[in-house]
Amino acid sequence: MAVSSPQMTFLCFGVGAIGAYIGGSLALAGQKVVFIERPEIAEEIRRRGITLHAGGEARHIPNPQVVSSIEAALSHGPFTAAILAVKSFDTAAVLESLKPYAAGLPPVISFQNGVENEPAIAAALGNDKVIAGTVTTAIGRKGAGEIAVERLRGIGLAAGHPLSLPLAAVMNQAGLRAKTFSNPAAMKWSKLLTNLTANASSAILDMTPAQIFAHPGLYRMEARQLRETLRVMRAQNIPVVDLPATPVRALAWVIETMPPWAGRLLLMRSVGKGRGEKMPSFHIDLYSGRGKSEVDFLNGAVARYGKRFHTAAPVNQTLTRILMDMTLGKIPREAYAHRPDRLLAEIPDG
Repeated sequence: MAVSSPQMTFLCFGVGAIGAYIGGSLALAGQKVVFIERPEIAEEIRRRGITLHAGGEARHIPNPQVVSSIEAALSHGPFTAAILAVKSFDTAAVLESLKPYAAGLPPVISFQNGVENEPAIAAALGNDKVIAGTVTTAIGRKGAGEIAVERLRGIGLAAGHPLSLPLAAVMNQAGLRAKTFSNPAAMKWSKLLTNLTANASSAILDMTPAQIFAHPGLYRMEARQLRETLRVMRAQNIPVVDLPATPVRALAWVIETMPPWAGRLLLMRSVGKGRGEKMPSFHIDLYSGRGKSEVDFLNGAVARYGKRFHTAAPVNQTLTRILMDMTLGKIPREAYAHRPDRLLAEIPDG
């Protein structure tokens, strides 16, 4: 006999790939979900609905509740939890808009990449209003409100909050494959390791991850940036943990233990199998022309934490500087395109 999940009400910030996937999955499972988006996107989502493609099946939500202001959203409450699914470069603006309503807001689950969003949420809304989360399922966005599950892996939730286990149960019944983690920092930093892999270099060089790992010099650079991250983690006593269907400890072992030639061949095969010719998020953001990049919140965060804990991270710092300059138009995109030699000449010796 099937056990029904408890009824919850969710407020979902953003109807991008992650917001549409998690919020849409919950809505399809019978949970109440109110989405908040910019007015022009909200109107399009209301008109088109939300469609999730997974396992050869398309499931459609024809009339999602989408609003374009926090005032309108709160009129549909109270909410059990909020889902924050915006890019890290939009976190500060979202939190600034939420501060006047902090007392009426539910705990916020941050499914964002990076390790600095949760502290920012706690500072703005209170320590009891933040739950760390992560997504390892690979999701592609086909259009406004239309996403495809490319590789179902799962999601992570920080344990320890009174809502953690009930939320995991509801999300599992929605097919999200949720797992709780007793060490939220380990969960977020381990996800950061996977996000860094062939991300900044792909954007700077306009090369696929498979091409990055096929190049011996670029592999050594990638290995150095990940080893820097692992050292920064160790300086904070943060262990590497495996994430849902994502063997992060094996990645760390390959980077730190295997000879470069063997590690390069192994990761070249695994990255090619996992991503194929799909370009990573930094490349997508750079070539969208939006003038924003999460590199400062990923590679840049490694450099900032490294400085705080007296652990140098020159590769991460250099990749951040170059990609941010390209994002802001200070360096033309073609300056490094398909020029590994030029990028490698910028990386400090080490």
